[in-house]
Amino acid sequence: MYQWRKFEFFEEKLAGKCAIPEEVSGKIECCSSGRGKVVIGCDDGSVSFLDRSLHFSYGFQAHSSVLFLQQLKQRNFLVTIGDDEQISSQQSRCLKVFDLDRIQPEGTSSTSPDCIGILRIFTNQFPEAKITSFLVLEEAPPILLIAIGLDNGCIYCIKGDIARERITRFKLQVNNVSDKSQCAITGLGFRVDGQALQLFAVTPSSVCLFVLQNQPSRGQTLDQIGGNVNSVAMSDRGELIIGRPEAVYFYEVDGRGPCWAFEGEKKFLGWFRGYLLCIIEDQRSGNHTFNIYDLKNHLIAHSLVVKEVSHLLCEWGNIILIMADKSALCIGEKDMESKLDMLFKKNLYTVAINLVQSQQADAAATAEVLRKYGDHLYSKQDYDEAMAQYIHTIGHLEPSYVIQKFLDAQRIYNLTNYLEKLHEKGLASKDHTTLLLNCYTKLKDVDKLNVFIKSEDGFGEHKFDVETAIRVCRATNYHEHAMYVAKKAGKHEWYLKILLEDLGRYEEALQYISSLEPSQAGVTVKEYGKILIEHKPVETIEILMRLCTEDGESAKRGGVNGAYLTMLPSPVDFLNIFIHHLQSLMVFLEKYTNKVKDSPAQVEIHNTLLELYLSNDLNFPLMSQASNGGEISVTATRRGAGEMSNGKFVADGKDLTQEMDRMERQEKGLRLLKSAWPSDLEHPLYDVDLAIILCEMNDFKEGLLYIYEKMKLYKEVISCYMQAHDHEGLISCCKRLGDSGKGGDPTLWADLLKYFGELGEDCSKEVKEVLTYIERDDILPPIIVLQTLSKNPCLTLSVIKDYIARKLEQESKLIEEDRRSIEKYQEATLTMRKEIQDLRTNARIFQLSKCTACTFTLDLPAVHFMCIHSFHQRCLGDNEKECPVCAPEYRSVLELKTSLEQNSKDQDRFFQQVKSSKDGFSVIAEYFGKGVISKTSNGPTEIWDGIEQTFGFPPLALDNQASLFLLCFP
Repeated sequence: MYQWRKFEFFEEKLAGKCAIPEEVSGKIECCSSGRGKVVIGCDDGSVSFLDRSLHFSYGFQAHSSVLFLQQLKQRNFLVTIGDDEQISSQQSRCLKVFDLDRIQPEGTSSTSPDCIGILRIFTNQFPEAKITSFLVLEEAPPILLIAIGLDNGCIYCIKGDIARERITRFKLQVNNVSDKSQCAITGLGFRVDGQALQLFAVTPSSVCLFVLQNQPSRGQTLDQIGGNVNSVAMSDRGELIIGRPEAVYFYEVDGRGPCWAFEGEKKFLGWFRGYLLCIIEDQRSGNHTFNIYDLKNHLIAHSLVVKEVSHLLCEWGNIILIMADKSALCIGEKDMESKLDMLFKKNLYTVAINLVQSQQADAAATAEVLRKYGDHLYSKQDYDEAMAQYIHTIGHLEPSYVIQKFLDAQRIYNLTNYLEKLHEKGLASKDHTTLLLNCYTKLKDVDKLNVFIKSEDGFGEHKFDVETAIRVCRATNYHEHAMYVAKKAGKHEWYLKILLEDLGRYEEALQYISSLEPSQAGVTVKEYGKILIEHKPVETIEILMRLCTEDGESAKRGGVNGAYLTMLPSPVDFLNIFIHHLQSLMVFLEKYTNKVKDSPAQVEIHNTLLELYLSNDLNFPLMSQASNGGEISVTATRRGAGEMSNGKFVADGKDLTQEMDRMERQEKGLRLLKSAWPSDLEHPLYDVDLAIILCEMNDFKEGLLYIYEKMKLYKEVISCYMQAHDHEGLISCCKRLGDSGKGGDPTLWADLLKYFGELGEDCSKEVKEVLTYIERDDILPPIIVLQTLSKNPCLTLSVIKDYIARKLEQESKLIEEDRRSIEKYQEATLTMRKEIQDLRTNARIFQLSKCTACTFTLDLPAVHFMCIHSFHQRCLGDNEKECPVCAPEYRSVLELKTSLEQNSKDQDRFFQQVKSSKDGFSVIAEYFGKGVISKTSNGPTEIWDGIEQTFGFPPLALDNQASLFLLCFP
């Protein structure tokens, strides 16, 4: 043991100058500590309490002489044993329990705690003997277990509540020894292990163990050699410690344990925070040495030569030695930082590491010690051992601190080892992964690279950043490793990127995409579809068809429904991958529309197909069927719609095949325009405006005519024929679309007549045919026809001679009919005026003899009306002001007049009737005839104001009749 290093991990407290105060006047017989105080018992029976500075706090008289005492830890009780003359005339040994929380004053100069229990130790059943040891165990309050060792080998035990005198006594006997001087109990120690309660008993010649649960308890001899008084202690792990001249022994419940060969007579033995305390007397010099042993680290934490020690205590985290001359020594442990600094100065790093680990320092402090040790080894160029220390600091020391030291190529093996450990603990960053993989590649250590790439943690996940590993392996041409990591981690984009961009394995990429979930497959196709469609168009289209339709899933689901269809990807999502391969796009969309009839994106799909079908300058690659499996091979790649030259697009070479392709596409486009606008739908399944623009841009007349006709834009339809100068088609179109009986627009004939009038060439045949339909439906007045046709200098009067003759004859008949109607109305008006004048000027003679209502003979009282109707007054009831027979007719006339007056204020209705009527003048004449419009200033001014707003000329510029005539005949 002489090889153990000595250190000064402890230091003297209280400046090294302390002593037992003078108030403790008697000889110190016993001491105890606990609950922040030191208790001293003297031979004069006094008990004194000292504070942290070993100053006297207070004292009291407990016995006439105090032999043993113990300060309890859980409760503030003091248990003493001493001689007391107050009990009888003779001295008697007794046990007292004092409650130190209950201090009762005794006079003015001293205080005394309350004594809550007094017991006689010796009775008839427990004969008197010399007390050699004393120990108290606190069980569940208020139970105490007191063991009193005697010089005859007996142990008297008292258990119970002493304050209430509810106790039990029992006796334990160590094995009989022939030499009575060797059977005195020199030490006691309780061991509590769960529910088990055991008692160690030490004599000079034996070590025994009693199991107190068993009654009666028999002693089990653990050793045939014992120990002396004050050389017995208990460790904090429940081990019995005995000091003998040759060594210090530790005992467990099953016998002797380890021993430590510390030579010299052990005067005192103690245990403090894992340290063994020994006061050893040197047999040759007689000096007493106080040693503090760190048994875990095999070092002497403190060594000091002291005077003769009478008592050894531990309190306030310090060790207190009370000397025989009443001087005292207080020794405290230094803080961890001071101890480590001391070791670092001596380069004792291993000792420092063991010290912090044995004293359960926090991980950060341990890591700091390891770092310093690693730095020390690194400075000595012991790189392997230095790295071993740095590895232990992972999780506490910044990795960059270590990495920076080992970046030299000669130490790449150490750096690799550190980075591996960093990844094993899951503390590596992306940069660490990059660095480790670069180390592997520089070392060309494929085996370690394989192990690292395929390593997983306990949850089946990689211990490194996946994307970083893929990126580094790919950059260093370890493509198979990168693909393994990508596939294992589900990084489908990376896997396909390597297959397609680095390795060019297109078929394998397609197979991999087919094995993915539909959602993942859709994402990958969007990302890498351009490459796939360029090299494997047919297979790529098949994958897209499986993604966008119910193939592969319909069999599992047992059918297809609209809700599931909406969950599928839309072909529109994949249009960008066909940006340079429009032929493949057209094939894909055609297959999709043939298979799926009610796609949610059918409008967008139809729009795209129309752009493909109707584009004139679309340059398709020549497609040929390969002999092996019908694979489409691209023999010419589309370079664009054209090449820019001097600001104009020049076609790339339109040969006969391309022209045929264009015509075929236009036929498909026309079929799509028709099929996507069923007769039962108001709006088509494509964007009408886009379709019109496409048809106009690409001069697709058939499609444009179809759309205009479906939209009932008949004027636009005939405009197309007019632009093409297709007179025959123009007239045929008007025959079909201008028949009002079939829902057509008769005004088309007027537009057609205007077109021929402005044509500037001889079109007599067409004009005659047009006039036939105008005359049949009475579309235009003759004056308008003359004005329109007069603009064409190539037309002669003979073209319209027959038409004018028929119209004049027809007008003559109408004039004659109107003249007869006028004469009739004038005669009726004259008759009415005469009748009114007669009513105003002449008396009316009533000659009716019967009541008009009841047809009985008329008698008084009777009521006569000017309309020559007479009634009994009783037949009229309360209504005597109007004739019951004529009132309904009169009332209807009034209502009509009121209605006309209201309509006269509704100018919008008036102008609407004028514009929608074939003969607007007849509408105006009707308004004049009904008195709605008048030349007087009191007439309705709203209509005249509306004329100026609608037609742009003020009504005051002409009289009313002339203005309205211009409305009818602009």
